[in-house]
Amino acid sequence: MKNLLALLSMTFMILSVSCTSNDSADLVILNGKVLTVDKENPMAEAVAIKGEEIIAVGSTKKIKAYINENITKTIDANGRLVLPGFNDAHVHFRPLDPDYVELRYVNDPGVITQRVKVQVDKSKPGELVRGGHWDHELFSTREWPSKELLDVVSPRNPVILSRVDGHSVLVNSYVLKASGITENTPDPFGGEIQKDPVTKKPTGILKETAMDLIKTGAVETVRTAKEIEEKTWQGYLLALKEARELGVTSVQVPGSADFEMYEKLQNDGLLTCRIDIGKSLTGDTSLLAEYIKLSEKYPKTDNWIRFGYLKSFIDGSMGSGTALMFEPYNDNPESSGLAMMTYEEFENMVVTADKYGLQIGVHAIGDKGNNWTLNAFEKAIELNGRRDSRHRNEHSQTVQQSDFPRFAQLGVIPSMQPTHCISDKNFYEKRVGFERCKGAYAWRSLIDAGSLLAFGTDYQVEPLNPMEGLYAAVTRKARGGEEGDGWFPEQKLTMEEAIYFYTLGSAYAQFMDDRKGMIRKGYLADIVIVDKDLLTVPENQIMSTRVDFTIVGGRIVYSSEE
Repeated sequence: MKNLLALLSMTFMILSVSCTSNDSADLVILNGKVLTVDKENPMAEAVAIKGEEIIAVGSTKKIKAYINENITKTIDANGRLVLPGFNDAHVHFRPLDPDYVELRYVNDPGVITQRVKVQVDKSKPGELVRGGHWDHELFSTREWPSKELLDVVSPRNPVILSRVDGHSVLVNSYVLKASGITENTPDPFGGEIQKDPVTKKPTGILKETAMDLIKTGAVETVRTAKEIEEKTWQGYLLALKEARELGVTSVQVPGSADFEMYEKLQNDGLLTCRIDIGKSLTGDTSLLAEYIKLSEKYPKTDNWIRFGYLKSFIDGSMGSGTALMFEPYNDNPESSGLAMMTYEEFENMVVTADKYGLQIGVHAIGDKGNNWTLNAFEKAIELNGRRDSRHRNEHSQTVQQSDFPRFAQLGVIPSMQPTHCISDKNFYEKRVGFERCKGAYAWRSLIDAGSLLAFGTDYQVEPLNPMEGLYAAVTRKARGGEEGDGWFPEQKLTMEEAIYFYTLGSAYAQFMDDRKGMIRKGYLADIVIVDKDLLTVPENQIMSTRVDFTIVGGRIVYSSEE
């Protein structure tokens, strides 16, 4: 009898220890102001995490019960704001190049010459010099730069500098000559070789599809294959470092990226950001069949590396004056922008890809470009039937009033980037006039018409920092601040709304709202802790808010305290 009681007692002890271990968290966050983005439980104090998932959300007292001193790591938020990790729904996430000539916010064209010279002096003869993010709208003259700025310092090196929107480049004479681009070269469909009105010679500005005329084989870098490989690997690590320091825990890449490289990063334990990678939209059924295979290899059920959406361009950009508009530009009455293809070709691609069950995202800037995009999605529903496609309108930048309700009616997600508003507002009215600007970056109009937005940055067109996007969404003011209520203030959002679209809205756009974008039991433990209360700070402190902790899949991948 004693032996039986001893055995039962030992069994009970083992079960007790087992239960305690199973209920214990690997990580807990205590004493925080937790904005959960969960409508059923909007605010909390603490979170318990086990493995990659959240196992409890509630009061600090409740969550302390999940602490096992032997295995649980504790973060004392000490009253700081705790949020779901930021999910950038539109980001050109590529390796960072330490030799890239950075020209963001430059307001003097002479600085372009100076910075290019610095890089040329460090480069081998014939080595390609890349850079960009220049914006001629910031120059005092607001005139396009020309190749002469580069030729004086780069006679033996090809130079390619992208405009901030990526829809135009400035190249030097070396590149023009190597590519065979002369005064006699005609504009390609959907592109423009800017030419001097007097001499008719190329100025060095190539817009849209004219950029494809650059013969890359003639201007490639002279680095060895090993040098390129090492630089690329370091570039990936730099990009991931920037993301985690800014609290970006997920990225959705339009177009293409290297699946295998991200697999290697994951296998090496270096992948600190979840990623969706898409491909280019096509009507080629053999290619679509290959996409289906790729989507099966990187399925929606995976939480780390997934096949994303198919990306297409219907038009250009407002900054380059190539967005497709119904009416001519106010500052260039001879142009209404550029279509990247005929509507018939575009519609056929959308309908065909939709028939294969693939998700589609279309870059649309001008009011006509947005209208064409909605028309094509509507045709796909008409011919293929309605499904939960979650097709996306990437940018949804200038929309005519009659098209606002169609987004929700067609189930099309406006995937938008708030910082474009505060970067472009300086010249938008000059381009298209006051009335058409009423439909620009019209977040409130889209929400009121029933849409769920997805927010991102369009990095590297804009900075990756989510704080700049939040600031833009709630103020619609210049980064340096300004008096008044902001540009078309009726379109402003509350901070809670902006965070919602940067987290759960973006998760919905990638079919992950069932497990990501909220701080809720059973959801992936992607969480950030910031040093200021974004819900209450003055607007001039939003962009100076810093991330103190970034947690991805229950793992602390960044801490400002270390």
